[in-house]
Amino acid sequence: MPPPLPRGLQKLGKPRINRAPLPALALTTPWLLVMVGSLSPLLPLIASAPVVPPFGFLLLIAWQQLRPGLFPAWAGLPLGLFDDLFSGQPLGSAVLLWSITMIALDVIEVRFPWRAFWLNWLVSAGIISAYLLLTLWIANIGGGRSSVTILLPQLAVAILTYPLAARVVGLFDRFRLIPLRPV
Repeated sequence: MPPPLPRGLQKLGKPRINRAPLPALALTTPWLLVMVGSLSPLLPLIASAPVVPPFGFLLLIAWQQLRPGLFPAWAGLPLGLFDDLFSGQPLGSAVLLWSITMIALDVIEVRFPWRAFWLNWLVSAGIISAYLLLTLWIANIGGGRSSVTILLPQLAVAILTYPLAARVVGLFDRFRLIPLRPV
């Protein structure tokens, strides 16, 4: 039998009267999580074709679908710029595509305010597919010579990884809303 948690840890996440989440924690957690996800190209993985999904983009979609009003519409610009610095794509491609994604997700939220997880997964699969195809197209404009078939493993892994990204976002959402500050 595992030892019980200390009393301080047991009381950490329980709702209490006159408590609120820390504003700094509540505001910075989503931004930092997407930025950490954008560092995925730094993973020590050697492959002849792209297989690592764009984790920053997956986390952005998951945050936007879990908490629609959390990111402002302009959030695609700084987060996309940060992703461009590490992804190896031409500078500005993620800025453009992430901004278009934020606008598209806002439009979908207005059109379908109540969605099930399956619809969220279907929407994210379409957005991820469009994102990967457009990044390939932009890279080919910049001088690359890759075909669409090279993206199929990365596309499959990205679509199948989305539920994990949504789960991670859900856990961090609970973390950022822990009532720690006395009111």
